[in-house]
This record gives sequence, C-alpha cells and structure tokens, in this order.
Amino acid sequence: MKRVVLVGLDPVTVDFSDPALPPGMTVEKIQDGVKLALTGMAERGWVAEVCFIKPDETAVLTLERHLAANRYDCVVIGAGVRLPPKHLNLFEALVNTIHRCAPQTSIAFNTGPIDSGAAAARWI
Repeated sequence: MKRVVLVGLDPVTVDFSDPALPPGMTVEKIQDGVKLALTGMAERGWVAEVCFIKPDETAVLTLERHLAANRYDCVVIGAGVRLPPKHLNLFEALVNTIHRCAPQTSIAFNTGPIDSGAAAARWI
C-alpha cells in the first residue's frame, strides 16, 4: 500500500493577504481541500496523512518527526509553502529535510490541496 504525506502550513498561520496566494483562499477552503485530497487518495488505495507546520523554527523539526514515524512513497509540499517568496527559506529547508531524512521518497508539488492526489500520482 502506498503512503503519502501532505506537508503544508497550518491553515490558521496562513497570511491570506499575501498576493502570491490565490485570491479568496480561507482557512475553511484549505481545510475542505485537504479533506477532499485525503478522500481522493484513500479512493486510490493509498494511506494519506497531513503534516501541518508553522512558518517558524519548529517547521523542520515537525517534518523530521513525521518522516521518522513512517516510510512514505511521496511527500507533497503544498503551494502555500512554495509560492510566497517570503517562504523561500522554509521551502528549501523542507526539501532538504526530506532529502536528508527520507532520501527514497519522491517529492511532489501541488497547486492547491485539491490536486494533491494528482501531484503524488505523478511520482508513485
């Protein structure tokens, strides 16, 4: 059985005024999109989880702990982490954490929570 983890900012920490994010996004829209993504992955027969991080010094440690708990076939990094230029250092740190802690794991990128399954499917 394939295992996937979605890595994204905890929705309550997202700065929705950032012009790099799609207009109209809300905490609820992110939460609903994640639920749909997890349901879609389960329908594909995958075990899928979410690893929400905060955009601070705890992010890498949170991801390290998550990666240590299970072996994953793919890690999908959310658009909220990689799109805003202010998160570039965080994005690089997460990619390097995956590379270091789970080198066998594919890395994929979504454009929003709903297409996370398609992103993972490109690499599984």
